[in-house]
Amino acid sequence: MALSEVLFSQGFGTRRVCSGLVQMGHVQLGEERQPCDDPGLEVDTDGLVFWVQGLRWLYQERAYLILHKPAGYECSQKPSTYPSVYTLLPGPLRQRGGGAAAGVQAVGRLDQDTTGLLLMTDDGKFIHRLTSPRHHVPKVYEVTVKHPLDERQVARLLEGVVLDDDPAPVRAASCRATGAHALELTLTEGKYHQVKRMLAAVGNRVEGLHRSRIGELSLTAELAPGQWRWLTSSEVDALTRKRA
Repeated sequence: MALSEVLFSQGFGTRRVCSGLVQMGHVQLGEERQPCDDPGLEVDTDGLVFWVQGLRWLYQERAYLILHKPAGYECSQKPSTYPSVYTLLPGPLRQRGGGAAAGVQAVGRLDQDTTGLLLMTDDGKFIHRLTSPRHHVPKVYEVTVKHPLDERQVARLLEGVVLDDDPAPVRAASCRATGAHALELTLTEGKYHQVKRMLAAVGNRVEGLHRSRIGELSLTAELAPGQWRWLTSSEVDALTRKRA
């Protein structure tokens, strides 16, 4: 692939901008940072590392990210009140691919006051695989509630509660109290404000909400709020593996 096309595919600007970056000497190749001023230079993208204006970048054909979403951010590229979660990512990830749907997209959304694991990608099939309710991908939430929990509330969440916009009961895949005002709740489908509405349906109120796991991928302490990293190939495979 031509070097300028590599930069374009990774989100470093239009084709003209990418060619200009190379011609002006702003791009270096490899860990040794070999200078290159030829936009048409053919490069092997397998394991390719390059530098653009001092930023180190590893070529990725598709972007698969995990982000630790902090509170106070909206999962929208055009937020209404709070800053966008996309501002936590470097510019190339927000621009890769070009066109009207440029950049990575959130795999589902978290409310502005909800924290935790957020996946982002530019792979539409990956998004569908993890968000379609027919695939039953479990999402685990750590919930803090206002009123003390009782066994009946937990039982109702497991049996199913009716939300105001859907006559079919919505059930938790699993639910267990972890404290007087805390529970771990697992869902396999996603509806608008689902956790908050489910707790309201059993007579309680969500005071804090944190997503700790999607499928087999857990959010670990190594990733601080606001930080992100690339998913490994094995993590991507595990997330997309068919379940029995």
